[in-house]
Amino acid sequence: MISDDTNQNGVVNVSIQFNEIKVQFSGEPENVLLLTIKFLTKNIPELQLAQKIALNYSVSELIDMYSSIIKITPEGPKILPNLGEIHNKKFSDKEIVMLFLLGSKIAFDLGKSFEKGSPVSDIQAATNLNPKSISSRLSELVKVGYVTKSVNKETQTEPIVYGITTIGIKWLNDIITKKISLK
Repeated sequence: MISDDTNQNGVVNVSIQFNEIKVQFSGEPENVLLLTIKFLTKNIPELQLAQKIALNYSVSELIDMYSSIIKITPEGPKILPNLGEIHNKKFSDKEIVMLFLLGSKIAFDLGKSFEKGSPVSDIQAATNLNPKSISSRLSELVKVGYVTKSVNKETQTEPIVYGITTIGIKWLNDIITKKISLK
């Protein structure tokens, strides 16, 4: 049972009963979520085993990892590679495209965008990369499964959109971690 206590701003209460064990967590949503997951994985061994092979990223994890590089603005995701710890680090065109697509995914997950992916024109406008380079990189990334290519049937003005995949995020994490220390 999950309930939102409206008397206290932003407080979530969670009660869990598993066999003979009963627990209750109360507090900020992020803390309660972490405590709940910790309890479940400790008390239900199959969940812990499944967690070892599962690959998934929550929006809060992605924000924590990429907040020094990606910013979500009213105009859309922006890559700001000249900030503090990442100053003087050069990103390849492929990495910039992937960072932008990750920003699009984060914006979508936060409800700041209506689409999880982006058309080439949006990528080009935000990154100032050569459109031919963007198309070539996207083609490479689609072939290896790091990016999906789909047709947006609702808006026929620019029907092809590209989105980052979970394995694409893993690849990006591995590459970017070598360049900078992500949280």
